Amino acid sequence: MTSNDFTIYPAIDVREGRVVRLRQGDYARETRYADEPIAVARDYAAQGARWLHLVDLDAARVGHYTLAPLLRAIVAATDMSVQTGGGVRSRDDVAALLDAGATRVVVGSLAVRSPELVEAWLLEFGADRITIALDTRRDPRGVWRLPVHGWTETGGETLDALSLRYAQAGLVHLLSTDIDRDGMLAGPNPALYAHLRDLAPALSVQASGGVHRLDDIAAARAQGCAGIVLGRALLEGRFTVAEALDVARC
Repeated sequence: MTSNDFTIYPAIDVREGRVVRLRQGDYARETRYADEPIAVARDYAAQGARWLHLVDLDAARVGHYTLAPLLRAIVAATDMSVQTGGGVRSRDDVAALLDAGATRVVVGSLAVRSPELVEAWLLEFGADRITIALDTRRDPRGVWRLPVHGWTETGGETLDALSLRYAQAGLVHLLSTDIDRDGMLAGPNPALYAHLRDLAPALSVQASGGVHRLDDIAAARAQGCAGIVLGRALLEGRFTVAEALDVARC
């Protein structure tokens, strides 16, 4: 990996039209921020961000993606590429998000429940247009499990089995979050990303969950990740997008 291969993904999580962050995916542990989503996106772009990770938190409950107007507005107002997801249930959902301006569509729960369907999308739309999100939690036996439906239900598949299956199907972009660290500012879990690197080294893995200092970015690079998603730390001013980009280039 060269220094230019490591990608910073500032994240905007949206619920009821507002920028929010959840702790460990819990809607009852929500922090709301004052700025409008479009203003946050413009600020990140002005600092040099080339990508944005846009999350529809309403989609898990209402069953469909609700941010198409915001997605179009961000694409029109900035030169950032956007990977976005939430509520993706069908081939038409993927096509609609791509038509609305998404560069990549993030598929989460359905990738756990219906891998054969998502494998077909990789073939139809191209591996560079799909990011599969396998958010995970380690059980007492040390097995990485895959909760679904807004992290409220535990799926039957394991991270190991699905990561290998999708790698064999041609997947390029894998986003994985240790749920227990998400929004907690405890740092990403190095054991998770070392495990994925050893399990499926060809995958471009995006680290996520718990980033709170610039050293976390450097550590993710050192662990072989292809990029990192930054959420709460940016919103709370622990460091800036510009500072994160400087670390990614080192």
